Amino acid sequence: MNMNHVLVTTKHRGVFAGEIPDDQDLTAQAMPLTNARMAIRFGTTRGLMQLCETGPTAQSKISAPADIPMLHDITAVFAITDEAWAAWTR
Repeated sequence: MNMNHVLVTTKHRGVFAGEIPDDQDLTAQAMPLTNARMAIRFGTTRGLMQLCETGPTAQSKISAPADIPMLHDITAVFAITDEAWAAWTR
């Protein structure tokens, strides 16, 4: 199964980067997220979308990776670039 790298936001102000299957329903308000990391502090100068374009910066605080069997209350799913994913997984 092919996986897509995404950034997901929640109603509780959670910001996560992780992997979802390419056939995942993006309109779902809950979905599993594998190999996920949470943005504890953005550390960006251009906001949330910078995390999607180029990834976390040296000033960002990012959690350790974990699988999230079901992430609830999703408000948005963003595509992230390969460059950004590489920065998220450093």
